[in-house]
Amino acid sequence: MYVWMRLLRVAATRGRRGPYRMGDEGRLSFRCLPTDIDTNVHLNNARYMMLADMGRIDIFLRSGLVGAARKHGWAPLLGGLQVAYVREIGLWKRFDVISTIETWEGTQVLGQHRFVLEDGRTAAIVMTTGGIYDFANRRFMPVDEVVRTIGHDAPPRPPNAEERGFMASHEGLRARAKLPA
Repeated sequence: MYVWMRLLRVAATRGRRGPYRMGDEGRLSFRCLPTDIDTNVHLNNARYMMLADMGRIDIFLRSGLVGAARKHGWAPLLGGLQVAYVREIGLWKRFDVISTIETWEGTQVLGQHRFVLEDGRTAAIVMTTGGIYDFANRRFMPVDEVVRTIGHDAPPRPPNAEERGFMASHEGLRARAKLPA
């Protein structure tokens, strides 16, 4: 139930955060609740993924992607992620999730979610890859086309070495997952 309440809060307060433009940061503030913890009394690893979802949904809502997706029969889909945990987020502690669209190439979008403690230190980073699926044409959309459709004209920056490594690792895992068991 609390997941839905957090989602409703993100949707209801999106206007206060203004429109999302490529290159911006989305920032959502949370507190680690008793329903978020594991036996070590800190934020459960699955909650990081759920809260990163909130950051992506915030960007989708504020950028106009949700409206365009409904209009064109598209859906944003997460392809994979990589996480680095650096510091714990303890029970009742406040933290921010800072979400960005880092870049895109072809049909692949790279995003990042930083979990930042009140003192400014990073607790974790989640790097994601995904795309926009066009159900009518049964294909992933070129991201440049999606970006233009939602009224943005920012070109992507070239992926850096770390992002290229993530993309290659992701493609390798996808290929392996498609092999017969």
